[in-house]
Amino acid sequence: MKYLLILILLFFASTVFAQDVKRSGKLVQFSGIITDTDSNSIVPYVTITNLSNKGQKYAANYQGYFSIIVNPGDSLLFSAVGFTNKVLVLPNEVADYKYTEMVRMKSETVYLKAVRIYPWATIEEFNKDFLSMKVADDDMAIAKKNLSPRSIQGMILSLPRNSSEVSNSNYRYNFDRMMNVNMRQTNPLLNPFAWGRLMQQIFNGDKSREADK
Repeated sequence: MKYLLILILLFFASTVFAQDVKRSGKLVQFSGIITDTDSNSIVPYVTITNLSNKGQKYAANYQGYFSIIVNPGDSLLFSAVGFTNKVLVLPNEVADYKYTEMVRMKSETVYLKAVRIYPWATIEEFNKDFLSMKVADDDMAIAKKNLSPRSIQGMILSLPRNSSEVSNSNYRYNFDRMMNVNMRQTNPLLNPFAWGRLMQQIFNGDKSREADK
């Protein structure tokens, strides 16, 4: 029994020593570019965690490029905001001291619950506005209100002109310019008849005020 326990301890010690030798042996420079699986676009600033080396962390640059020193057979975890984590295990046998691979990460889709926005902050405000709201009795009253002169005048002032109205207005403007292109516009200040009519209106106004007295 004593010898069996010694053999088991020696077996575990040799296993641990073999793992240490394996990790302290060949080093490989692992390089690559991280892209999106769906769009092939670059994924920048990805965090790379070496799970086989005490969780040592690295980071890719803004172009998605990385170059780190690892051991063959290491497990690497790639994580980024908005993407699903990806675990990559390096081959145990690497022919050269350099290893290159394109790492593809899948974007993570998060479905959020629908949010309904109400114009009232509290239920009390809603109840107050609802009780003070004036609602028509029937559809006929609503139609009369929408077709009232005040409502139509408000819509005329607020609604923009459509394409037909703009086209007709431009057509009338261009037509008036074409018809009056050879007409010379006179200045009413230089018209003696206009001054005469103005003076006559002033005299008639003075006579009417004297008659009222």
